[in-house]
Amino acid sequence: MEVLKPDATGIYVAAHQATAAIEEAIEAEVPLIVAVAEHIPLHDMIRVRTFQYLMNEELENILITTHLDTCYVKDADHVKAWVGGDILPGTTIKDGLQVLVEDEDTEAIALIGEIGGEAEIEAADWIKNYRARTEKPKPIAALIGGIEAVPGRIMGHAGAFVLPGEPSAHDKIQALRAANCAIVNHPSRFGPVLKSMLAGSTPSGHGVASPSSGADFQRREIHTAIRRPSPRTAMGYTQQARSIYLTESTAFDLLRQRGLPVADSASALDEGRLLAVTVNRSTRNPCVIASSPADGSGRKPTRFDYDYGVGSKDLNMSAIASRLGLDSSNNDVISLLRTIVSDLITLFAEKEAYLLETQLIASKNKNSEIVIASARFGFDDAAHRSSKRQADIQALRDTSVEDAAEVEVEKDGIVYVKLPNGKGEREIANIGTLVNGAGLAMNTVDALADVGGRAANFLDTGGKATSETVKKSFEVILKDPRVKCIFVNIFGGLTLGDMIARGVIMAFRDLEMTVPVVVRIRGSNEKEGQQIIAESGLPLFAFDDFDEAAKKAMELANATN
Repeated sequence: MEVLKPDATGIYVAAHQATAAIEEAIEAEVPLIVAVAEHIPLHDMIRVRTFQYLMNEELENILITTHLDTCYVKDADHVKAWVGGDILPGTTIKDGLQVLVEDEDTEAIALIGEIGGEAEIEAADWIKNYRARTEKPKPIAALIGGIEAVPGRIMGHAGAFVLPGEPSAHDKIQALRAANCAIVNHPSRFGPVLKSMLAGSTPSGHGVASPSSGADFQRREIHTAIRRPSPRTAMGYTQQARSIYLTESTAFDLLRQRGLPVADSASALDEGRLLAVTVNRSTRNPCVIASSPADGSGRKPTRFDYDYGVGSKDLNMSAIASRLGLDSSNNDVISLLRTIVSDLITLFAEKEAYLLETQLIASKNKNSEIVIASARFGFDDAAHRSSKRQADIQALRDTSVEDAAEVEVEKDGIVYVKLPNGKGEREIANIGTLVNGAGLAMNTVDALADVGGRAANFLDTGGKATSETVKKSFEVILKDPRVKCIFVNIFGGLTLGDMIARGVIMAFRDLEMTVPVVVRIRGSNEKEGQQIIAESGLPLFAFDDFDEAAKKAMELANATN
């Protein structure tokens, strides 16, 4: 190291070995560390951050940055920056934007974001400043996925969910519009929109909101953290890749084991005070979140960051009590609150949680009495799968309260989430969706809603889908009796279009399907895939254009009602 003095290092090791490798590179004072964060346990990454900050203090003038689950690629036509969808990404959208605006060959920028965290809000602020200081700023168009996501659920990507106090998809769209970005509702619209902006024209058309127009197509069924389902519903406990949710009764047992006060009933939940321990994705620190019943929907919960290695020691309990609407001058209240917060922080670290969300109620007669009235606990499954830790938490999972179909396909690497019907009698979720990649799967559900359709499910086959995976996906979709048509939307990168086409045909024949299937294949081997579909002799409908495919899927689904 002393001789070579490298500028950067790439770390490509198994997830359970990655933390030690990253820390070794930090100790060696390598200024840029690139690592794949997939499957690395969340708390390992928090520890890496803590270790990095400690080393920065010791090294004084040495600037160490870690760029995790991020990739920059430049080819003949494009410069691409992937930030990644983990809970704690190493770089941000702002970092990617900085690279793109400084690249001389980049003329316009397409920004794709999603629910979870505040990176898109921070990017919007950055874009505003960029436009203010730049004589001829590059045009930027943006898309936000997850508008139709089920509140409280993780939509494929490990970080694709909204924590208490985080902005909704609608908030992100509004912020980007305010930063003078055009908004699109599907990736296929980026090309025409950016071409129009480069020509000096105002982009328009279906699924497009120019910076000066309303983003009406993205306003449907907007979900916020405040409107997510009660933790007492079974929906709140359904598992996703990289997450384990415990039933409330099991969460209460964990609290009682630590001697914490738990309410006998939830009769006063309307007056509950939110107290949670999770991760502040903006600062990349663990934090306590607090809000009072008086806040309603007009005030965001407050975050109180703390040092992972120190725990609750340096937290201002009086400030947390005030934010909860408790008497911060009452020593008994502060003492009991400190006990609750300290034990939650200890549980968060010891059992590698990513969210410990509780509702507190205070006695109206005795203001010093505080009890926990509800609990929603989520733990990082990667700690067990990658590093064989937390087997006791894994054993607490109760699959009997989960959707059987979702549990069944989990072992095949398929992320399947059943979506609800709309509010109207005729708003039946009758279009099954089969998509490769969580971001595209979220966007497919959103874009269908924009044209008046309603997806019955979110389904991500994974980036490395096989013909057998496609067949398994069809099987689980067909278990939903609401499904009258299946929309297959595939973008081939690692997944080859011809392989997907063969999987569709195999499933259609083996499962003796009668439900019509609309197939849109783009990307690697798309022509071969489309040809296989066209020559199959089966009632399959192949399209290049998303709008045409979506229109056909709606037509077929509604024709059989």
